[in-house]
Amino acid sequence: MKCDYTAVKNIYIICGKTDMEKGIDDLATLIQDSFKFDLYGDSIFLFSGWSKDRYKCLYFDGDGLAMLYKRLDSRKLQWPKDEKEVRNLSQQKLHWLLEGLSIQQPKAIPQSPKVVC
Repeated sequence: MKCDYTAVKNIYIICGKTDMEKGIDDLATLIQDSFKFDLYGDSIFLFSGWSKDRYKCLYFDGDGLAMLYKRLDSRKLQWPKDEKEVRNLSQQKLHWLLEGLSIQQPKAIPQSPKVVC
């Protein structure tokens, strides 16, 4: 299954360390009960554990919840550490995160809130 996340409306990163032994049901419960998010909206939810070389992605694909689990071979993620925080990421920040970069790039040119046609 190949998924295209470029059109997803909301990308949520669950900061801090998540127990990577949790399955779909446990992660879904965490999203709904602890963070009060709608699992069935146009959203993906990202989790990482202690080692920062793997992550899980939970999303609703139209007829059920699906989970992607990825282990990186040669690098680690720069996962935010605040255990109680959930961040809504832009597509650019998602790319930075999955490329091993920090989602805070101080030298990046910020996007303008104005839309120019």
